[in-house]
Amino acid sequence: MINNDVLRSIRYMLDLSDIKVVEITKLADANFPIEKTDVLAFLKKDEEEGYQECSNQVLAHFLDGLVFYRRGRDESLPPRPVEKRVTNNVVLKKLRVAFELKDVDMHQILADAGFPISKPELSALFRQPGHKNFRLCGDQLLRNFLKGLTLRVRGNG
Repeated sequence: MINNDVLRSIRYMLDLSDIKVVEITKLADANFPIEKTDVLAFLKKDEEEGYQECSNQVLAHFLDGLVFYRRGRDESLPPRPVEKRVTNNVVLKKLRVAFELKDVDMHQILADAGFPISKPELSALFRQPGHKNFRLCGDQLLRNFLKGLTLRVRGNG
C-alpha cells in the first residue's frame, strides 16, 4: 500500500491534527526532520500540486511514534532501530502493537471490514520473512484492516 494512504488512514482514524502527526513522528526521534508543511504535502492526493511522497523513513518514524503515543515508552529498553523498508506486514505489526491487539481482535477487525481470514493466514503475516509459512500482506488485506480498525476506533457513526 502507498505510505501516504497509510498515513492518511491512521490520521483519519485517530482524528489527528497535522501538528499532532508531527509530534507523534518526533516521539520516535526528537531530531527527525519533519514539519507541518511536510505533513500537509503527504496528505494531498498524488495529482494535487504540492504532493510529496511519504518515504519509508517518515512512515517508520510515525509508526514507532504511534506505539509510544498509544502505549508509552519503556525507558529500560534500548531504542529499537527504525525500519529501513516499511512493508504492509510491518505496518500491520506496528498497528497491532500500538493498539494492543490480540489474534481475536485482529480476526474481528478483519471480519467487521468484510474480509475474514483464517488463523493460519493471520499468523503467517507475522512470521519472519525467511520462515516457510511467511506470507506477504497484500494491499487489499491491509486496506480492509485499516477500514475495520477505523470502525472499531471511531465507531460506526
